Amino acid sequence: MSDFLRDYLNVVWFAATALLLAGLLLGLSALVRPNKPNSEKLIAYESGVNPVGDGWSHSQVRYYIFALLFVVFDVEAVFIFPWATRLEVYAGFGLVEMGIFVFVLLLGLVYAWRKGVLRWV
Repeated sequence: MSDFLRDYLNVVWFAATALLLAGLLLGLSALVRPNKPNSEKLIAYESGVNPVGDGWSHSQVRYYIFALLFVVFDVEAVFIFPWATRLEVYAGFGLVEMGIFVFVLLLGLVYAWRKGVLRWV
């Protein structure tokens, strides 16, 4: 067997050991823990307030879109940071490319703003 495959075999053994140990510990904890369910324990917990209504409710789509916009603009920082640290290497070309990148993101923000997605109602 080559050294290359032997390195991957080490990873496989390590992963198998980790999965076996995790399964063993979860199984052991399931056997040892106390299990005395009652109706009071099985209700949904809402920050110390007694739950009202059904546990399943529909959320408005705008909350998911708001979260998705947050992720998009958060990931933007991941792309801007390496560019900012190596700005002297990229020179004018890098500045133009980043300007285009930020402009496209700004267009997306303006579009979301005009559509009313950013209103938290």
